[in-house]
Amino acid sequence: MAGHKQEKSVIMDWLTTVDHKKLGVMYLIAGALFFVKAGVMALFMRIQLMYPQMNFLSGQTFNEFITMHGTIMLFLAATPLLFAFMNYVIPLQIGARDVAFPFVNALGFWIFFSGGVLLSMSWFFGGGPDAGWTAYVPLSSRDYAGIGLDFYVLGLQVSGIGTLISAINFLVTIVNMRAPGMTMMRLPLFVWTSFIASTLILFAFTPLAAGLAFLMLDRVFDGQFFIPNMGGNAVLWQHIFWIFGHPEVYILVLPAFGIISEVIPAFSRKRLFGYTAMVFATMIIAFLGFMVWAHHMFTVGIGPVANSIFAIATMTIAVPTGIKIFNWLFTMWGGKITFNTAMLFASSFVPTFVLGGVTGVMLAMAPVDHLYHDTYFVVAHFHYIVVGGIVLALFAGLFYWYPKMFGHMLNETLGKLFFWIFYIGFHLTFFIQHLLGLMGMPRRVYTYLGDQGLDTFNFISTIGTFFMSAGVILLVINIIYSAFKGERVTVADPWDARTLEWSTPTPVPEYNFAQTPQVRSLDPWFYEKVHGDGTMKPAEPIQEIHMPNGSILPLIISIGLFFAGFGIIMMNMDNPRISPWIVFIGGMVITFGAMFVRSIKEDHGYHVPVEQIKAELKKGGN
Repeated sequence: MAGHKQEKSVIMDWLTTVDHKKLGVMYLIAGALFFVKAGVMALFMRIQLMYPQMNFLSGQTFNEFITMHGTIMLFLAATPLLFAFMNYVIPLQIGARDVAFPFVNALGFWIFFSGGVLLSMSWFFGGGPDAGWTAYVPLSSRDYAGIGLDFYVLGLQVSGIGTLISAINFLVTIVNMRAPGMTMMRLPLFVWTSFIASTLILFAFTPLAAGLAFLMLDRVFDGQFFIPNMGGNAVLWQHIFWIFGHPEVYILVLPAFGIISEVIPAFSRKRLFGYTAMVFATMIIAFLGFMVWAHHMFTVGIGPVANSIFAIATMTIAVPTGIKIFNWLFTMWGGKITFNTAMLFASSFVPTFVLGGVTGVMLAMAPVDHLYHDTYFVVAHFHYIVVGGIVLALFAGLFYWYPKMFGHMLNETLGKLFFWIFYIGFHLTFFIQHLLGLMGMPRRVYTYLGDQGLDTFNFISTIGTFFMSAGVILLVINIIYSAFKGERVTVADPWDARTLEWSTPTPVPEYNFAQTPQVRSLDPWFYEKVHGDGTMKPAEPIQEIHMPNGSILPLIISIGLFFAGFGIIMMNMDNPRISPWIVFIGGMVITFGAMFVRSIKEDHGYHVPVEQIKAELKKGGN
């Protein structure tokens, strides 16, 4: 029998929450902290490259920064920031009261976070990983890389478990938890792209986990998977890594496409053009994303036939991506566009991502890739996809959903100033790097000789990073200012938007919907405003709502995995003060002990009484 909601202190409430909305906020905060950390490293690296033969950073520190910057940005910043919006928005957009497995949702966050902390601890034990974010063997073997690489391997293993189980949770939620009438072809594009990205995680993170396990066995237990003089194959790591690595780009880009597909229609006052084509284009991109990994290996020597196949497959991806570009343009065409901060980021995403895509097609030409490979041209291309695509979309999503998440608006004047400073700084930083690459400047070098024609362009690129940093500082100021002085949201839908999350009160109740909505069309909230009375039609009578209790067990399980991973790392330490096996076994005991407690402990949750629901409905909710 379910009881009443458990009363807890504020800190314990957040540590034990299984509410998808609070977990979304926690993902947002964690991802932002890692984003700033990796951004500071990027700034320091660009200062080192501002002038020839600078000594701001040593070569070793530069290698550690370049490894941690890439690793943190992709695994610990971009992914959790997207998961923040996926956690908060998906259940609301499909008319659900929660995700399918709230406990697993909390477990995914805490395991991701503990893996990120484990990776970051490398600085306190002899320095960070230094073999590049791709950790190519033999650079990442025990002969060449220090203990920092063990933190890389185990930190990503632990963090990846959290990402994997969260993706499975999203898949089950979208398949099983949709409101009546919410067919798959009525799903908002953000839900569709998140669904397909979660499928990619399922199939891409598993080979990464296997590769990291093999690398761990090589480094800690004298395995022979990637060590040539022991019968292994170093190129095998490249295949395993890029079978994960290229789908990973689409794991990040597809939800970003979804955000853009929500923001542009909302502020163009038009339905998304070519909805069905957009859905199938997303599927095709995901499918082709698994068929192009070897375009990262054109110079390895896999042969002209393989190079040709992967080159053609890579260029083919431009077709479904082009469909999306034209559909966004046609959505804006003839629309009554409001150029607020969210729309500025969303509309600027389109030409910026096109430029990244064009250079991607250039890199797909296998013979020419010998010129581009391992130069700053690749760095520029990649950042036009990751920053010009994913980060711009994240900022668009932040300004769009911030009122629903936090109950107040971000300041538009500061927001627009942030956009222009960041956007100009981005192009200053990375457009010039295409030219540096064509001039022959190699990537991953910590210094260069003067009088080679590289000095001015490197100086301009570094100035751009100062602009981007100033923009991010302005965003932080905006968030702090708006928390105290920002316009409070008194209506459910400040944007006159189209999807279901804007039909819920602000702040969103713990149960999301007092009555499960009946969906009657694509863009269901907009449909009811035009064809109905401006409220969602209920699919059920008002009745008690069952909600899950919070639990401390996800945090305990993640702590156990943290110590288990740290125990394995200690096996490569010189003269550890405590036996690594004690730490490893202790961590596993904590993990499996908490799992056992979860399996035998009956938790029936609690009921929200009808009287409370009716009282909140009277206050103005739908």
